[in-house]
Amino acid sequence: MRIDSLPNPLVIGHRGAPGYRPEHTESSYRLAVALGADAVEPDLVASKDGVLVVRHENEISGTTDVAARPEFADRRTTKRVDGHELTGWFTEDFTWAELSTLTARERIPEVRMVSAGFDGTEGILRFADLVAVVRSAAGAHRRPVGIVAEVKHADYFASIGLPLDRLLAEELAALGFGTEPDAEPLIIESFEQSVLTALQARRVQAEFVYLIERSGRPSDLVARLGDAAPSYADAMTDAGLAALALEVDAISVDKAMLIDLGDDGGARPTDLVERAHAAGLRVYTWTLRPENRFLAPPFRDGADPAAVGRWLEEFVLVLSSGVDGCFVDQADLGVAARSAAGDRADHRDGAARPSDVGGSA
Repeated sequence: MRIDSLPNPLVIGHRGAPGYRPEHTESSYRLAVALGADAVEPDLVASKDGVLVVRHENEISGTTDVAARPEFADRRTTKRVDGHELTGWFTEDFTWAELSTLTARERIPEVRMVSAGFDGTEGILRFADLVAVVRSAAGAHRRPVGIVAEVKHADYFASIGLPLDRLLAEELAALGFGTEPDAEPLIIESFEQSVLTALQARRVQAEFVYLIERSGRPSDLVARLGDAAPSYADAMTDAGLAALALEVDAISVDKAMLIDLGDDGGARPTDLVERAHAAGLRVYTWTLRPENRFLAPPFRDGADPAAVGRWLEEFVLVLSSGVDGCFVDQADLGVAARSAAGDRADHRDGAARPSDVGGSA
């Protein structure tokens, strides 16, 4: 099934619905679909025995109870991943059987207190589990639901003998992607273009999306080229976009790259989407969140970083740039913003608040 069979712009449940439930849990994904998400986004890392695990990072002390498990105390270690030194517990040091005994917890409990109330109630998922959840939820709601799989730290995992391109290609084949005509619309994204190229070489059928940071350089290119590695900014020039269009289907950018904060204190869309579309690329953006901590300055309401600000204004502004999809932590807010953007209404006053389905954000 093609991506263009889904609405435009896509509302993508970022790690499920982490505004309401701990990220990457079954309830988080099911709630995202129930709240109207067109697709959901699992992040993929690997276990010691080559199982694809749905976690935002391979270091899992912040999103599971592993640090409180005495039987795993000796697994705490320090590693260098993508140029950053990290200390904690890493998925690649555990078998899936061991990881399956852990429970999930909220990553930012000081902001997501409602979500933190569900700590310890669910285990973590394999990619195969996530696909089963999406298929079940899509059937229950009688509509297609896409999967946006983000491949994390591919260069690092390849260096320790766990090539994520091979693991993902094999898993997708086993799950019927690329062979079943009614399979879920599939997007694969990464901050490392080399793994997207490797998956294409394996004839994986998907839309391939290159993730772009506001600054810095791709870790896979830094590993190969050092200081000579091109920056993410280089890819955002007209020439860079044209070159990318020969190799990937779309880019996905930090939302700040779509918001031009003027000297007058106002905000307007940048021309990035227009230029990318002209080059033949679709454009996604991440991550739309309603709390002041995550909003651009003109849209904050009060001084409390955890309080909900004027999110609808910012969301509508971002959507007005012409993006093809947005990642959101609360799918219902993304759906509301898409509707508001389509109506071209002014929602500066009296903006809606996060859905009572999940409680306040």
